[in-house]
Amino acid sequence: MNTEQRLTTPFSAKATAAEIAEGVDLSGRRALVTGGASGIGTETVRALAAAGAEVTVVTRRPETVEPLRREAAGRGGSGAVRGAYLDLADLASVKAFAQGWHGPLDVLVANAGIMALPRWEVSAQGWELQLATNFLGHFALATALHGPMAESGSARIVVVSSGAHRSAPFDFNDPHFERRPYDPWQAYGQSKTAEVLFTVGARRWARDGITANALNPGYILTNLQRYIDDATMRSLGVMDTEGNLTPLPHYKTPAQGAATSVLLAASPLLKGVSGRYFEDNQQAPVSPDGQNIPGSVAAHALDIRAADRLWQYASGALQLW
Repeated sequence: MNTEQRLTTPFSAKATAAEIAEGVDLSGRRALVTGGASGIGTETVRALAAAGAEVTVVTRRPETVEPLRREAAGRGGSGAVRGAYLDLADLASVKAFAQGWHGPLDVLVANAGIMALPRWEVSAQGWELQLATNFLGHFALATALHGPMAESGSARIVVVSSGAHRSAPFDFNDPHFERRPYDPWQAYGQSKTAEVLFTVGARRWARDGITANALNPGYILTNLQRYIDDATMRSLGVMDTEGNLTPLPHYKTPAQGAATSVLLAASPLLKGVSGRYFEDNQQAPVSPDGQNIPGSVAAHALDIRAADRLWQYASGALQLW
């Protein structure tokens, strides 16, 4: 578990991605953002491009990136934005994309994800679909692009996790719910724990100048909630009787939700920092396992032995490519 002194920043929980990026010069830097055509991904792309980075947005629907491309092209001093096809749940798609990448990669933002699938589904490799998409696809992408990131000399991996990780340690005995009853939220939480463990395990890439950190963006109403039924949304207090979304006072806008992603991707305050978990633009405190304390990171998500075990397990899946 990471025992370094907690890192603090001058940014508030309500800071926007643009505010985080203000004054940061990313000219000549190349960034890759998964799922960057909607929600907090879009705001992450906007901020990185406005700071001068060349941003590639990967999604299953590259045509949805066109508005962002036009926006960046029409803004003076902005880096270019382009779209490319990638299906994180399909390792063949990940491999094909990585083989087509040329030159260094300075920033990889693992932003795409799915949440609370109502029914048990598995990927072509037999992995529970939330785990396959949220974790394995990003792990495979980072592994395949290790060379370009090493070429950068100071690459950053940013993993968008969730506070849901606190309720679900990684179950190495049955990670794909083949024997235990499938639970949408346990599956989602486990995939988010796996994402944090990935950033801990990435310490093995430190010699290549690669750092990796995870974050919880907070509560934001985006397309991520598309699998949650209306009754549940109403019970959470974020939908009225007519089906209109009604964010609660503690909810963030997408621009605020993207702020911590941009902090980890671009801020000089994070130079050389790795293997940590952030929320509200600050490094989160560690809570003991079994205590779901808001704003914290669970000890099970920072466990080095679990991180190494997961790295080995996922690497085995990649050998089947």
